[in-house]
Amino acid sequence: MTKHQHLLIIRLSAMGDVAMTVPVIEALLQQHPDIKVTVVSKAFFCQLFHHLPNVKTVEVDTKKKHKGVVGLWRLAQTLHQLKPTHVADFHNVLRSKIVCGFLKILGHDYVKIDKGRKAKKRLTRTQNKVFLKLKSTHCRYADVLEKLGFYIDFNAFYLNHQLPIDQQVKEELKLDFSKKIIGIAPFAAHEPKQYPLALMQEVIESLQNKNYQILLFGGGKNEVIKLKKLENKFSGCTSVAGKFSFVQELQIISNLDLMISMDSGNGHLAAMFGVRVVTIWGATHPYAGFAPFNQKRIQQILPDLERYPLLPTSVYGNKMIEGYENVMFSIDPKEIIETAEEELI
Repeated sequence: MTKHQHLLIIRLSAMGDVAMTVPVIEALLQQHPDIKVTVVSKAFFCQLFHHLPNVKTVEVDTKKKHKGVVGLWRLAQTLHQLKPTHVADFHNVLRSKIVCGFLKILGHDYVKIDKGRKAKKRLTRTQNKVFLKLKSTHCRYADVLEKLGFYIDFNAFYLNHQLPIDQQVKEELKLDFSKKIIGIAPFAAHEPKQYPLALMQEVIESLQNKNYQILLFGGGKNEVIKLKKLENKFSGCTSVAGKFSFVQELQIISNLDLMISMDSGNGHLAAMFGVRVVTIWGATHPYAGFAPFNQKRIQQILPDLERYPLLPTSVYGNKMIEGYENVMFSIDPKEIIETAEEELI
């Protein structure tokens, strides 16, 4: 490839999906070091890319500056002025389609992601389900890049980042690096994919009794309150939620020895730094392509699929079907504990 190539990547939301672009972009930079990358996303998510060299970001404000068709035209004009040589639509939703349409008018061709929507529908429907492993979202991103001329070999890519942690953060959390540090994110956006808190407390109690340092992650006022109660209940457990900036939370996550999470954004945040992740799945399933980057199948803990053969019932975990309210209770806390310890050996 010739030098002075500038790749524009559009992925506006959501946090987990944006985080999944990070290892893909890092692999791209390692294997195509002469390329310049600009990521177009919401301001909060742009912070995910600050540790990557040769990556700049453009913040999108869909509520004010870039609201509506006129605002998206304004965004397209801004992006046009950056003189990109390649445009990748990693989102393929109405907003990104409109922006890419405007960019095409301005002289920029683009390639959009194939999300495999029909295959995902066949995987999650309750009648005539087609239970097959689908292509991962990371590979779907890589397919877009390959169509643009940038082939990525994930097998020739090593990911391991530990960001420097602010001294104030170290002191407040009383981080003890002589111990293994486990992050636990016990909540999910949707109830059908959240492990029961009472069972998660068994996991926390067991791990802290084995002299691991436990850090709890979550967001939102309700989660902060619940995590504070957990912190008060267990002596070897500290809540990170609501205490630090997002950038500082990323510093902490990058230094974990292990993250335990639902099928949620925190798992992807850890994986983008090369941290090992144990994921707990409910209404969703890794076959839909949203497992954290470069994690083994044994790290993905599933419900009893014989008792609940209609799983997965949703790609995003927002659908509950009758009789499947207790899916997560079929996962024994011991399985989570044993899997976590095996990964920490």
